[in-house]
Amino acid sequence: MPAVRIVTQEELPTEPVTLVNASSTRVWIYLGVTLVLLAVIGTWLVWFSAFIQRNLQEDDVRAACRRAMPDAADRCFDTVVIQRGGVRR
Repeated sequence: MPAVRIVTQEELPTEPVTLVNASSTRVWIYLGVTLVLLAVIGTWLVWFSAFIQRNLQEDDVRAACRRAMPDAADRCFDTVVIQRGGVRR
């Protein structure tokens, strides 16, 4: 089959083709909903990455305290967190 086909007069549609114009308010609503959805997803991703990073750092501190002071690991963890002002490196 050839890539280009000649359309004859008989193959043309008989009724006119009408194009529906989207109203400007519908476009703005769609754009607003999309932006809000992107903001919510982005905010959640930032919160989730901070949550995961904090949990991983907390596990690292607990593991180091278990290695250094196995009998008082909880006290060691609390001391490290207080001295650092939170769980961070």
